[in-house]
Amino acid sequence: MALPPPTIDSTVVVTGASAGIGAELARELAERAYNLVLVARRAEPLDALAGELRLTHGVHVDVEPVDLADAPARVALVARLEAGEREVVGVCNDAGFGSIGRFADLPLEREQDIVRVNVEALHHLTGAFLPRMVEQGIGAILNVASTAAFQPLPGFATYAASKAFVQSFSEAVHAELAGTGVSVTCLSPGPTRTRFGEVAGLSGTEHATPGFLFAKAEDVARAGIEAMVAGRRTAVPGLRNKLSSAGGRVLPRTVLLPVARYVTADRLGTESRLTD
Repeated sequence: MALPPPTIDSTVVVTGASAGIGAELARELAERAYNLVLVARRAEPLDALAGELRLTHGVHVDVEPVDLADAPARVALVARLEAGEREVVGVCNDAGFGSIGRFADLPLEREQDIVRVNVEALHHLTGAFLPRMVEQGIGAILNVASTAAFQPLPGFATYAASKAFVQSFSEAVHAELAGTGVSVTCLSPGPTRTRFGEVAGLSGTEHATPGFLFAKAEDVARAGIEAMVAGRRTAVPGLRNKLSSAGGRVLPRTVLLPVARYVTADRLGTESRLTD
């Protein structure tokens, strides 16, 4: 047992639901008749998505505009959800962002915010809801990592390290949960058409990259939800991504790091656009 079938008195929390993979995760779950709690910083896109899902699928959708980098705001969010009328049977931790540049040159506070959202918030929300799921013997958590998790990436140092945490943490907790009826699934997509490039300062590079190298957010979301429902440990959508993640695990760092640095070298001279 992993993510249980939807019921009128249960719900699934989706963070990062204002756009990209997070929004598509919400659509995929609503199509399967799950009630939802949508979490992101920006209220307007959450309200628009909530209205769409209510109208299209007839599910109950709550909206929680929360800055997940803010620890007290996360505590308050958890308290509201625990006091709510619907049992949280699933959590999709998708919220996250990155930046490009040499770590020494990037604004430190912004780099720390990457860790707060990509690592601390995911860790917090997983830990907040997991004990109740284990007590009930049902539930599932989907943590969104990246193929960047499988190797250090010069030019994306903080982002890749944060996703390595997600991957390692998720797989370890999944193993700990064997026999409980609860699962943690780690979804590791490769390049996907989302707002990530805009936030990280890669818009120009993405537009110049052939479209076939990018997955559709809806395809990534579908693969993630299918893995979550099945209670699988990992999901790496796409053969190319499976091969690259395997390479990142086995290549010696003395080979991998110079190659990775060369690939990103032409981008490192540009100023990162860090708006979201």
